[in-house]
Amino acid sequence: MSNNSKSTKNTVALAMVFSLFFLWAISNNLLSPVVNKMMSLFNIDQASAEFVETSYWFAYFLFPIPIAMFMKRFSYKAGIVLGLLISAAGGLLFLPVTSLHSFPLYLCAFFIVAIGMCFLETAANPYVTELGDPATAPRRLNLAQAFNGLGAFIAAMFLSKLILIDDASTATLPDAEIHNFKLTYTIFGIVLILIAVVMAFTKLPRIQAEDDDTSSNGKLISFSVLKRRHLRNGVIAQFFYNGGQTAVNSLFIVYCVKYAGLNHDQATTLFGFYMLAFLLGRWIGAWLMGKFQPKNMLVVYGLANVVLCAVICLSEGMTAIYAMMGISFFMSIMYPTQFSLALTDLKGETKSGSAFLVMAIVGNSILPLLTAKFQVSLTTNHELAYIIPLICFAVCAWYGWKGHVVKD
Repeated sequence: MSNNSKSTKNTVALAMVFSLFFLWAISNNLLSPVVNKMMSLFNIDQASAEFVETSYWFAYFLFPIPIAMFMKRFSYKAGIVLGLLISAAGGLLFLPVTSLHSFPLYLCAFFIVAIGMCFLETAANPYVTELGDPATAPRRLNLAQAFNGLGAFIAAMFLSKLILIDDASTATLPDAEIHNFKLTYTIFGIVLILIAVVMAFTKLPRIQAEDDDTSSNGKLISFSVLKRRHLRNGVIAQFFYNGGQTAVNSLFIVYCVKYAGLNHDQATTLFGFYMLAFLLGRWIGAWLMGKFQPKNMLVVYGLANVVLCAVICLSEGMTAIYAMMGISFFMSIMYPTQFSLALTDLKGETKSGSAFLVMAIVGNSILPLLTAKFQVSLTTNHELAYIIPLICFAVCAWYGWKGHVVKD
């Protein structure tokens, strides 16, 4: 195959996979307005509503290893198509679930959506890192994640307003909210089915890691990959990053409404700007990685967020909200940078390494809930709960400084 032909196939494949980053950002970033709305729909506190995040992200702990085994037996493409169809099924489940109006059933639907998204993340992240020059893998993954940022911005600025209707906007608020849940997730499910069909008929190139898989020792999952120190540290760093990110994300609208006294429309607009900062951070970060080493940027960005979390702990109101927006900007490069650094030199064990890194997203099930419970328990100085994300970002800075180094 000529270099031009190979380059064209890689470009088409990257374009298709970039669309997946956009899709799971939509799914993930609808959770913050959903957490806030569950509080009013079921008359529960923010800690209880955080079980939306817990149920969603717990799927990322349970399924990456079976997913990696599936993809090793078949292919990245098979995993992507199956993941799209599973998430679509979860989205369509909102048709009966909204009629039954049961909080546990909502959690089940979110859990199924998350299973499919777990397929996409387990497949797409390593596929992007392997589809090209290994030296530019962190920059390529950050570029892919920039499309994730675009999806996050659209979910926050526009789709969140479908879910969070201001309390004074209609006399039939519960009916309107339930209709919007049903409409939003049903359309999402239909879109996922259409993309799965397109993906099924698109020829994606095999990468070297897949060929290495077929010629390896035949194991569908390799636990021995955890002997690699930089991967093991990467799993730890991803656990803390994901937990810190989701703690700040999921409680942003709650903070705006409950603690800063804003209405839902103002809160969702600010959430849109919050995600716009994340999007800009992704694009600017991808550009800066052409000039600076990713590991050094990870250190600087991690320390910046430590400082901003300290600002939140010591302030309140709009000052804290602006600090959260700053955190959103500096969080932008952390996940893809840590992911690509952790996969360095794994070769035929890339799928296994990816599975353990995706499992680390279980931090989203634990640390946001812990932050919310801490915040609820504080009758005064509730901003001190942000010391939890502060610790998380300190771990990320450490990974960029020392933890990522390949020693074995």
